[in-house]
Amino acid sequence: MDVRAQIATTFHLDKCIGCHTCSLACNNLWTSRPGTEYMWWNNVETKPGTGYPTLWEDQDKYRGGWELKGNSLRPRLGGRVGMLTNLFYNPYLPAMDDYYEPWTYQYDHLFNAPQGPDQPTARPISKVTGQYLDLEAGPNWDDDLGGSPVYARNDVNLAKLTETEQQALFSIEQKVFFYLPRICNHCLNPGCVGVCPSGAIYKRAEDGVVLVSQEKCRGWRFCVSGCPYKKPYYNWNTGKSEKCILCYPRMETGQAPACFHSCVGRIRYIGVLLYDADRIEEITKVPEAELVAAQRSLILDPADPEVIAAAKKNGIDDEWLEAARKSPTYKFVKEWEVALPLHSEFRTLPMLFYIPPLLPVVATTENGNYNVADSEFFGSIETSRIPIQYMASLFSAGNEEIIKKALRILWAVRSSQQASRVGLIDEDVAAAQLAEAGITAEIAEEISRLTALPRVADRYVLPPYHREMAIEELTGDTQQHKYEVGFGSTQSPRRGP
Repeated sequence: MDVRAQIATTFHLDKCIGCHTCSLACNNLWTSRPGTEYMWWNNVETKPGTGYPTLWEDQDKYRGGWELKGNSLRPRLGGRVGMLTNLFYNPYLPAMDDYYEPWTYQYDHLFNAPQGPDQPTARPISKVTGQYLDLEAGPNWDDDLGGSPVYARNDVNLAKLTETEQQALFSIEQKVFFYLPRICNHCLNPGCVGVCPSGAIYKRAEDGVVLVSQEKCRGWRFCVSGCPYKKPYYNWNTGKSEKCILCYPRMETGQAPACFHSCVGRIRYIGVLLYDADRIEEITKVPEAELVAAQRSLILDPADPEVIAAAKKNGIDDEWLEAARKSPTYKFVKEWEVALPLHSEFRTLPMLFYIPPLLPVVATTENGNYNVADSEFFGSIETSRIPIQYMASLFSAGNEEIIKKALRILWAVRSSQQASRVGLIDEDVAAAQLAEAGITAEIAEEISRLTALPRVADRYVLPPYHREMAIEELTGDTQQHKYEVGFGSTQSPRRGP
């Protein structure tokens, strides 16, 4: 058993209000430089919708992630020979039209326009060409447009729904959407690492954060194609690839990443998971319907004496083990089984998990009355406006039973709180729902508190990194290196000769 530690995250989609504060916090901190104008390491998408870049989930188009060929797992992008032939022309890269052409506004015209009868305006101009631009796309262009014929109907996750289900979903009185915030998943089996020809992308041993060495990167951009979530980006100014670094300089000082710290809805949780690295290859080769359960089995119990002994043998200290025991991600993913990976069928074993939303129930309007299915105001998971198959396509590789189990638990928690706090539901009905979901009232209360009333210390459980000890071991006296700060590069990223 090869026990390793991974910083893992959970996003609670029922709490996301789509304010994009997380995106702006990340953008202002990391991507405000030339060449990064179109980069959104953190973005928030509307679902149903096509996302950013457009149709990123369609791997027939982009060839990201891994595929199982017989008993062999290989990049969907192809083997070494196939990638070599595409070294100077990669047909599976997103184009600018798939992202958007970044723009600013001609603000000078507002201040310097000659006096005249008309109000001067600031026309949009391209940050790439400097020419006037007709705005046609953006990173959240389909924001709040769930049900629109332009965006939502092109969502690839709708392909498995029947025509009747799709028509019902887009009926005017049934339109509904939810928000899907996305950052790099810092996967256990990252596709970007598997296809990088120069070996510039690597996974940090101490916390599992996936990084790009700006010194080794040669700008081949296979990482952009190889990542099925399209989270590496190419910087046209430096000729290097860049991606979310999970704000590791902040984490090393005990602070949560910027997007977590700024989250208005408090939907984000971060903590430590322990996993068995020896089983990664085995887990990635199971059938699609079993991927979620297999990934859960990869996560180890931090209170197990055998796991603790193996972890210490690998250099994981007591403070990291204690953080793993308190990890909110461990509770949501392993203990309560309500948090699920996004598109586990890509076989990258993502370490960002989502708690699916409890969407409004199916209803109709007749003679001005709002009629709810089953004559119950809160309905049931079967009468949710978003079909179970759609949610399963996103979060459980098409396995409807897994998504139903998670939704039943969330529904039972809500019913339990409504029964005990406001009396909207009979206590016997709530108890029956708890029994059906397979949880107790005590567990429901614990889930509710971590969801609705968490403190900062409950949401962000980050262990001390003890960087000063690592530096001392490598370099000697830390006082002699106190003035040396930064990310370890010996020179600024720039294009090669």
